[in-house]
Amino acid sequence: MSDVKLISTSQLSKNLSITKHALDELLLNAGFIQRENENFILTKIGENHGGQWQTSPKYGTYIVWPENVAIPNKTITQGKEFLKATAIGNRYNITAQKLNMMLSEIGWIQRYLKGWTITALGIKNGGVQKENTQSGVPYVEWPESIFENPAFVSVVKEVQGDAGEDTQAKVDKSEDNAFRSKFEAKHRATDGHFVRSKAEMLIDNWLYMAEIVHAYERRLPIEEEVYCDFYIPTGKVYIEFWGMENDPKYAERKRLKKAIYEKYNFKLIELRDEDVFNLDDVLPKMLLKFGVQTY
Repeated sequence: MSDVKLISTSQLSKNLSITKHALDELLLNAGFIQRENENFILTKIGENHGGQWQTSPKYGTYIVWPENVAIPNKTITQGKEFLKATAIGNRYNITAQKLNMMLSEIGWIQRYLKGWTITALGIKNGGVQKENTQSGVPYVEWPESIFENPAFVSVVKEVQGDAGEDTQAKVDKSEDNAFRSKFEAKHRATDGHFVRSKAEMLIDNWLYMAEIVHAYERRLPIEEEVYCDFYIPTGKVYIEFWGMENDPKYAERKRLKKAIYEKYNFKLIELRDEDVFNLDDVLPKMLLKFGVQTY
């Protein structure tokens, strides 16, 4: 746990996109904290899940949590049936290991020393953190609604090669795709990707030469139909190149996309024209901030 960032309860509530009051109630229900007069105190259960006391001259003494802390939500899970990765994988004739890798790729879970822990995005999509009672290995269970979740269905179809014409016809209706369809992907990068501008080609080539696995125009794992410019699975990092910023329509598209990244607390690297001509200096530093090492 030493390399996991510790954050305040207020910051954790922002990461989870819920109010501080709602998070306090979840922590109380899970037994992580308990009330003492008008304050909260950390319980042994909370400590076992990484909670700690921290003191600062400015804020005094307060509780901090691992940024990936898993909070069982009894109020949400009560009366609902949840499925393990094995049961979900059986529906698609894939192994639990492969299913978990797919869920990790879209940012719903992350690999632990052994097993998997849920992310903030996974919590938003109904996942519940569990732990093997004998081994202590963490794993995640999912509600049956996962079979209807657009982001999950999309990644399953892509992995199985079933993203056919009907799906594409539906996708092409989105505003983001309407903008993208205006600019043909005719610039061929070194790795074979066809991209929509010379700047994107230079970025793609740089990532390829740096031996960084990346996807081009990957759909974000959310219900909104939004596509990134580049996605780096290692570190779950998204890259957006902002060109044509003097165009009012483009500027509005940029504003809307940035709002989406902020809403889901995605890791985002933003590149502009001046950055493209200095990628050797710019990208390694930006990527390192998110744990992606180059060269």
